[in-house]
Order: sequence, then structure tokens, then C-alpha cells
Amino acid sequence: MSAARGLVHAVPGPGIAAPTLLGVWAHPDDEAYLSAGLLATAVAAGWRVVVATATRGELGSTEMPAARLAEVRERELADSLDIMGVGDHRWLRGRTPLVDGGLAGIPEDEGEDMVAALLDDVRPHLVVTFGPDGLTGHSDHQAVSRWTTRAWRRGSLDADLWYAALAPDFLDRWGGLCSEFGVWMDDGPPEPVRPADLVHVQVCSGALLERKYAALAAHGSQTAALIASVGESTYREWWSTESFVSARTPAASVEEVA
Repeated sequence: MSAARGLVHAVPGPGIAAPTLLGVWAHPDDEAYLSAGLLATAVAAGWRVVVATATRGELGSTEMPAARLAEVRERELADSLDIMGVGDHRWLRGRTPLVDGGLAGIPEDEGEDMVAALLDDVRPHLVVTFGPDGLTGHSDHQAVSRWTTRAWRRGSLDADLWYAALAPDFLDRWGGLCSEFGVWMDDGPPEPVRPADLVHVQVCSGALLERKYAALAAHGSQTAALIASVGESTYREWWSTESFVSARTPAASVEEVA
């Protein structure tokens, strides 16, 4: 069964190797906000799950020096992935150091090559990343989306590519809170996707929502103050639903970068 036609039903049968899900993200905590429920569900369904991150997110706070924050966020990422049951993490590596806030300056071919090497090594059946708008408008997110899309298009893998997306009901309900707390950056907020274009919606409730909340709370340098400001209940509900569109749909297409 194609991953795009139902993740939770793609449980490996006897003698069949587990399918593989690969997430490609820019900073620690991107994977938790946008896909923790999906990743935990895939692990529970017998999938092999790999997460790759481009930067350490060293500019994510003014409370400590960048080098120190990078160390903190590496540990937080490891703790968060452990909560989701993900034991395979990779750092994207290329000729040019990947620094927080600087991914748009990486040559496109170099970024593409980094992700292509990752795809060749991991051999995923499903890849998840940001959409072309970066979801929050962050230029780092947009760069990772371009690199991943270009690498996916040039490869020979029979893999689906899903973009994390926001549906109209999310923006209607939570867009104001996102604006108030600085979620939108650079080119944000994004345009909502059409509900008909959604290929997968992961609604987190019960134990799955508690696991997602714990995975987010593990990124305490980024989430603790926000949780304290809005309250645990609101924070849980705010990030309880994850939506994805397929890169194969016209609405999700990315223009080729020359």
C-alpha cells in the first residue's frame, strides 16, 4: 500500500522489511511541532523512522551564547526523539557549515547534494519536510524544502514526499496566537492549503497527544516560556493536529531553482 494512501495501515507483513519514514528539518523542535504525532504513529505501526536536522538552532535564544545553546538543543533533540521512539538521527553535512539563520546562503546544488546523499543512504518510502513557504515563513525552512524537493525529484526512489501544511481551520483558530507569539517569520504567515489537497491529517488525542506534548516540552529552551504563557491545555490543543499535502499535487509544487 502506498504511504500516501494510509500510513497507519502500512504495517509490515511477515518477512517484509519495515517501510521507512524520513523527516528532514532545519532546526531542533521542527520535527516535534510538525510531525511528532506522525512519527510516533509510524513507530507504533512498525515503520523504521529517521530524522535529519540541518542546524543546531544556536540562534534560538538570547539567554545564552550560541555555542552553549547549540549543546543544549542537541540534548533536547535527543530527549524529544527518544520520547517519540525515534532512535536514528542524522545531521545534514556539506562543504559549507550549516548555521542557524544561514541556510538560504548555501548554494542550492550543495544543499540538494546533502539531501540526495541522505536519501541514498536511508532509502525511505516516505519523506516529510516543510512546504515551499517554509510553513512559518522562515528562510531556513524554505531552503530545506527546496533542497529536499530537488533531491527527491532527481532520485530514483519510489518514495512519497509530504509537506507539512496548515489548513484553513488552523489559521482561523490559531493564527492570531501564532502572530502574538512570533511563530510567523520572514515571509509568514502561509497561505492555507485546500482541505481537499490534504493527503494525511494526524489528529493527536489521548496518549498520543500526551506523547507529543512531552516531545515538545523536551525542547524546553524553546517551549517552556510559551507553555507557561498560554497554559498547558491551550498549548496541547494548539499543536494537536498535523496536516500534510503531497508534493505530487499541483498546489504543492515547487519552482525549480536555476
